[in-house]
Amino acid sequence: MSYESSRCFLVTVIDDDQSVRESLPDLIRESGYEVVAYPSAEEFLATGDLVRTKCLVLDITMPRMSGPELRSELQRRGRSIPVVFITAHGDATMRPRLLEAGAVDCLFKPFSDAALLAAISSALEWPEGRCDHS
Repeated sequence: MSYESSRCFLVTVIDDDQSVRESLPDLIRESGYEVVAYPSAEEFLATGDLVRTKCLVLDITMPRMSGPELRSELQRRGRSIPVVFITAHGDATMRPRLLEAGAVDCLFKPFSDAALLAAISSALEWPEGRCDHS
Protein backbone atom coordinates (compact mmCIF):
# COMPACT_ATOMS: atom_id res chain seq x y z
CA MET A 1 0.00 0.00 0.00
CA SER A 2 1.43 3.38 -0.94
CA TYR A 3 1.80 6.26 1.49
CA GLU A 4 -0.86 8.29 -0.34
CA SER A 5 -3.42 5.48 -0.31
CA SER A 6 -2.80 4.75 3.37
CA ARG A 7 -3.64 8.38 4.28
CA CYS A 8 -7.35 7.75 3.66
CA PHE A 9 -7.33 5.24 6.53
CA LEU A 10 -8.04 6.68 9.97
CA VAL A 11 -6.78 4.37 12.69
CA THR A 12 -8.16 5.18 16.13
CA VAL A 13 -6.35 4.10 19.29
CA ILE A 14 -8.43 3.91 22.47
CA ASP A 15 -6.54 3.14 25.65
CA ASP A 16 -6.71 4.57 29.17
CA ASP A 17 -2.90 4.28 29.48
CA GLN A 18 -1.38 7.62 28.49
CA SER A 19 1.96 6.06 27.47
CA VAL A 20 0.13 3.84 24.97
CA ARG A 21 -1.81 6.83 23.61
CA GLU A 22 1.49 8.64 23.08
CA SER A 23 3.62 5.82 21.62
CA LEU A 24 1.26 3.87 19.36
CA PRO A 25 0.08 6.87 17.31
CA ASP A 26 3.72 7.73 16.54
CA LEU A 27 4.39 4.20 15.28
CA ILE A 28 1.16 4.09 13.26
CA ARG A 29 1.75 7.56 11.80
CA GLU A 30 5.30 6.56 10.75
CA SER A 31 3.68 3.80 8.68
CA GLY A 32 1.70 6.42 6.79
CA TYR A 33 -1.70 6.14 8.43
CA GLU A 34 -3.72 9.00 9.84
CA VAL A 35 -4.23 8.33 13.55
CA VAL A 36 -6.05 9.75 16.56
CA ALA A 37 -6.08 8.55 20.16
CA TYR A 38 -8.66 8.72 22.94
CA PRO A 39 -8.47 7.86 26.65
CA SER A 40 -11.94 6.30 26.76
CA ALA A 41 -14.64 4.69 24.69
CA GLU A 42 -17.09 7.38 25.76
CA GLU A 43 -14.85 10.18 24.51
CA PHE A 44 -14.46 8.42 21.15
CA LEU A 45 -18.21 7.93 20.79
CA ALA A 46 -18.76 11.67 21.31
CA THR A 47 -16.63 12.63 18.29
CA GLY A 48 -16.99 12.71 14.52
CA ASP A 49 -14.09 10.27 14.26
CA LEU A 50 -16.53 7.41 14.72
CA VAL A 51 -17.69 7.85 11.12
CA ARG A 52 -14.16 8.22 9.71
CA THR A 53 -12.46 5.36 11.59
CA LYS A 54 -11.43 2.40 9.43
CA CYS A 55 -9.66 0.45 12.21
CA LEU A 56 -9.85 0.54 16.00
CA VAL A 57 -6.87 -0.38 18.16
CA LEU A 58 -8.76 -0.96 21.35
CA ASP A 59 -7.67 -1.77 24.89
CA ILE A 60 -9.78 -4.51 26.42
CA THR A 61 -9.74 -3.37 30.03
CA MET A 62 -10.75 0.26 30.59
CA PRO A 63 -12.80 2.01 33.26
CA ARG A 64 -16.51 2.47 32.57
CA MET A 65 -16.86 0.99 29.05
CA SER A 66 -14.48 -1.87 28.17
CA GLY A 67 -13.17 -2.57 24.69
CA PRO A 68 -15.59 -5.47 24.07
CA GLU A 69 -18.46 -3.32 25.38
CA LEU A 70 -17.53 -0.56 22.91
CA ARG A 71 -17.47 -3.10 20.08
CA SER A 72 -20.97 -4.26 21.11
CA GLU A 73 -22.19 -0.64 21.25
CA LEU A 74 -20.85 -0.01 17.75
CA GLN A 75 -22.64 -3.10 16.46
CA ARG A 76 -25.84 -1.92 18.16
CA ARG A 77 -25.44 1.37 16.27
CA GLY A 78 -24.92 -0.47 12.98
CA ARG A 79 -21.22 0.47 12.74
CA SER A 80 -18.92 -2.35 11.69
CA ILE A 81 -15.33 -1.23 12.28
CA PRO A 82 -12.50 -3.80 12.25
CA VAL A 83 -11.00 -4.08 15.75
CA VAL A 84 -7.52 -5.01 16.92
CA PHE A 85 -7.73 -5.61 20.66
CA ILE A 86 -4.71 -5.00 22.89
CA THR A 87 -4.36 -5.98 26.53
CA ALA A 88 -1.93 -6.40 29.38
CA HIS A 89 -4.42 -8.56 31.31
CA GLY A 90 -5.17 -11.50 29.07
CA ASP A 91 -5.50 -15.20 29.58
CA ALA A 92 -5.25 -18.13 27.18
CA THR A 93 -9.01 -18.21 26.56
CA MET A 94 -9.48 -14.52 25.79
CA ARG A 95 -7.87 -14.35 22.32
CA PRO A 96 -9.86 -17.23 20.76
CA ARG A 97 -13.12 -15.82 22.15
CA LEU A 98 -12.46 -12.34 20.75
CA LEU A 99 -11.41 -13.70 17.35
CA GLU A 100 -14.49 -15.91 17.24
CA ALA A 101 -16.61 -12.83 18.00
CA GLY A 102 -15.13 -11.04 14.97
CA ALA A 103 -12.00 -9.24 16.14
CA VAL A 104 -9.18 -8.99 13.59
CA ASP A 105 -6.58 -9.80 16.24
CA CYS A 106 -5.87 -9.70 19.97
CA LEU A 107 -2.35 -8.73 20.98
CA PHE A 108 -0.92 -9.14 24.46
CA LYS A 109 1.26 -6.32 25.78
CA PRO A 110 4.12 -6.04 25.24
CA PHE A 111 3.69 -6.81 21.54
CA SER A 112 6.08 -6.05 18.70
CA ASP A 113 5.70 -3.10 16.37
CA ALA A 114 5.57 -5.58 13.48
CA ALA A 115 2.70 -7.53 15.07
CA LEU A 116 0.63 -4.38 15.57
CA LEU A 117 1.27 -3.06 12.07
CA ALA A 118 0.44 -6.47 10.55
CA ALA A 119 -2.84 -6.56 12.49
CA ILE A 120 -3.75 -3.03 11.33
CA SER A 121 -2.91 -3.95 7.75
CA SER A 122 -5.16 -7.01 8.03
CA ALA A 123 -7.96 -4.89 9.48
CA LEU A 124 -7.76 -2.48 6.58
CA GLU A 125 -8.13 -5.37 4.13
CA TRP A 126 -11.58 -6.12 5.54
CA PRO A 127 -14.45 -4.64 3.49
CA GLU A 128 -15.43 -2.43 6.44
CA GLY A 129 -11.89 -1.04 6.58
CA ARG A 130 -11.53 -0.10 2.93
CA CYS A 131 -11.63 3.48 1.72
CA ASP A 132 -14.38 4.60 -0.60
CA HIS A 133 -12.62 6.10 -3.62
CA SER A 134 -15.79 7.05 -5.48
